[in-house]
Amino acid sequence: MNQAIQFPDREEWDESRQAVCFPALVNGMQLLCIITAATLTHRFGGESPAQWLAIFREHRWDIEEEAEQLIRQQQEDTQGCVWLS
Repeated sequence: MNQAIQFPDREEWDESRQAVCFPALVNGMQLLCIITAATLTHRFGGESPAQWLAIFREHRWDIEEEAEQLIRQQQEDTQGCVWLS
């Protein structure tokens, strides 16, 4: 599958999901990628939404690369979200 995948710099904290959510554009269609606070804490640390957003931004390239692999493997859930664990 040859997909053009882009990640705009529009990450945000989602309180209801307790996660940083960020969009991926796949051939013009938008998917939502999600990495939870628990996952960020386990991997990198952090104790608050502001810290998790900063950690996401610091490790953006690695996180986006992981998301890209999941998208290429078509790992979206039924709502079209890609969860990084």
